[in-house]
Amino acid sequence: MTDAASSSDKTPSFEMTWGSSTSSGYCSEEDEDSEFEQYFTARTSFFPKTRKPNLNVKQDEQIDCGKQELTTADIQQKVKEYNGQINSNLFMNMNKDGSYTGFIKVQFKLVRPVSVPHPKKGGQDAGGRKASGVKRRTSFYLPKDASKHLHISSRTSAREVIEALLKKFTVVDNPGKFALFERSERHDQVYVRKLSDAERPLRLRLCAGPSEKVLSFVIKENETGEVNWHAFSMPELKNFLRILQREEEEHVKQIVQRYALARTKMQEALAGSTPG
Repeated sequence: MTDAASSSDKTPSFEMTWGSSTSSGYCSEEDEDSEFEQYFTARTSFFPKTRKPNLNVKQDEQIDCGKQELTTADIQQKVKEYNGQINSNLFMNMNKDGSYTGFIKVQFKLVRPVSVPHPKKGGQDAGGRKASGVKRRTSFYLPKDASKHLHISSRTSAREVIEALLKKFTVVDNPGKFALFERSERHDQVYVRKLSDAERPLRLRLCAGPSEKVLSFVIKENETGEVNWHAFSMPELKNFLRILQREEEEHVKQIVQRYALARTKMQEALAGSTPG
């Protein structure tokens, strides 16, 4: 399994597609724990804001083509039809063993930061200290419209696609934190379905055709209803605790200021009032 950039001998190279949105320069590094991890993030709250439900988005609706059982003849015909519909060099190719290869585009829709290895500079960190045995990471938010083309096989599973994407972006987070989704637009409705680890994304791509409206792939956090804190590393958990402490201190400060202001206004009212 290779990405588009590694197939330059057959197809033009592809770069990661980035949008204009970027993360802020906020760094939650603490001096006493700087040897563990740095987080560059624009969001610090672990308590999600209430969102209005999107009535046009439906969950767990599988597109019809994903239910089809294809013979070798069917696959050959669909590959031929698929290649006839695209306006680029992202062709699908049949193999002698009956499998086939092709490209899929995956868009990143992540709301939490991802972790990458901290850059090494001659055995010393940015502060001039010698590198220790502690593994350091830098975490940041990926732009919401970041995307990546992957060259995969019909035998490549959704789980393997996730692992390949994380590798290409040098993300060191546990792959279990993420899930691959299919997205389709039909009859003014948007359908989103989470793929199982064993599903074959290229097979879905072949059945649906090259249109991104009919089918597109999105990688998001693997939401299970509760946060699986055991999936996070020790530096990540320590950093989360620091952020939570900051949030708590800020909320307490705001409450104290609000009551102090109310008390001051009451005292002013009492001082200006006349007896009786």
